Amino acid sequence: MDPIDQVTLNFSEANLFYLNLSLGFIMFGVAINLRLEDFIRVIKSPKSTLVGIFSQFLVLPSLTFLLVLIIQPRPSFALGMMLVAACPGGNISNFMTAMARGNTALSVSLTAVSSTLAIIMTPLNITFWGSLYPPTASILTEVSLDFWELFKTITMLLLIPIFLGMLLRKWKPTIADKLHPIMHYSSIAIFAGIVIMAFNANFDLFIAHIHLVVLLVFAHNAFALLAGFNLARVFKLQLQDRKSIAIETGIQNSGLGLIIIFGFFEGLGGMAIVAAWWGIWHIISGLCLAYFWNRNADVSPSTVSNI
Repeated sequence: MDPIDQVTLNFSEANLFYLNLSLGFIMFGVAINLRLEDFIRVIKSPKSTLVGIFSQFLVLPSLTFLLVLIIQPRPSFALGMMLVAACPGGNISNFMTAMARGNTALSVSLTAVSSTLAIIMTPLNITFWGSLYPPTASILTEVSLDFWELFKTITMLLLIPIFLGMLLRKWKPTIADKLHPIMHYSSIAIFAGIVIMAFNANFDLFIAHIHLVVLLVFAHNAFALLAGFNLARVFKLQLQDRKSIAIETGIQNSGLGLIIIFGFFEGLGGMAIVAAWWGIWHIISGLCLAYFWNRNADVSPSTVSNI
């Protein structure tokens, strides 16, 4: 077995606490911009939202599994890919969708719904797809992943901050408006700082293996973006909706992934490198794609679809 499948990263309990806290702040910052209408919109016009949820929690994990079967990366890398695919959309997807001139209302609804569904779907996808591939199944057996403990952790990290944020938006909208930009940018800065600390504390390990992950994450992220966009095209959604679903599928909550890795997999090296590099790369790819769509907003859909 490759050492990367056995080594654990050096990450203190204090850093894990701050990582949990930063994700809670991030989700609270997202939620103070959410309203009950964002959920009601799903009921009134469900097609685009259902396609987005289907893309994120069913299509992406299954395509990730196929990609793992084809490439056959190291087991810990493979499980890291499955974990990232099981996470809900990232917190900057709404900004990227607006920049891409996509359907921002749809993006907000997808963020709200996917973050809520992640309480069930993230543990389910990790255990289901991970157990189907023997090399990753052995890792799950070794760590004795507890579905219900994972469920409770994700509930604490996602559902409670979303609930509190929406309450603040409903009862104190003026305060919510003032807090939103502060919470959004400060929490991202905190999270980025902790990721940098994780890199710094394990610099030699990252340097030794990062070259193996760069192309892997690049291909995985490209598959995610293409899958979201083309699934929306199959269902004949408008171009704005296709952009939103592509971004929501390709921008994953890697912060949640890192917390799960350090909290349940003891910081397994290969998984952590995949999730950490994904957290950097999806920002680069998402912003580049959003910029491209923004600059080409007036060209024909057939041209823009070549993402």
